[in-house]
Amino acid sequence: MTEEADEAARKLFAGPCDFIWGSTSADNLPPETLNEVAFVGRSNAGKSSLVNAVTGRKSLARVSQTPGATRQINFFNLGQRLMLVDLPGYGFAKRSKTEATAWQEMIFSYLRGRSRLRRVALLIDARRGVMDTDQQVMELLDRAAVSYGLVLTKGDELKAAAREPALEAARIAAAAHTAALAEVQLTSSLTGDGIPGLRTHLAEFAV
Repeated sequence: MTEEADEAARKLFAGPCDFIWGSTSADNLPPETLNEVAFVGRSNAGKSSLVNAVTGRKSLARVSQTPGATRQINFFNLGQRLMLVDLPGYGFAKRSKTEATAWQEMIFSYLRGRSRLRRVALLIDARRGVMDTDQQVMELLDRAAVSYGLVLTKGDELKAAAREPALEAARIAAAAHTAALAEVQLTSSLTGDGIPGLRTHLAEFAV
């Protein structure tokens, strides 16, 4: 059954995936036509790279060396079956306080207000672990009762001996939150490690 689910997920994510909407405020979000799964994480956590890796594309989501480069909520229609939502990064200290506050309010308004939001992938840089700003977002997701799972990124930059301790630390952090899944996934956009499992997990919400 797992092999069948993995193959079905591979086919889904290998199919058409089209950018359909970019929102710069919570006032101009698109209609909710499909179930949605959202990717959120600290600036420079590797979010856009992961979205590209999951969909098997090189430039679906913009990748930048500049933290905080994604400035809008981007919606991608995956084969008319699932909406992938790429949220702006949070916690970038060098941004003006006013701008950072406005961006975070936009993200939080989205997370609180979408009735067809089925799962949030909360991306954590595996080298740094769960930070204070991540905890704040986890608390918000708890209050909004939005189910989310921690996805460790940049796993290739950890030595083999450091991977299980990083996973265990993330599991402990997740266990303290009511809406967090117990399962934590370790991924690498560079090597592809963990990407098939993440696809299978997200494909469960396709209609």
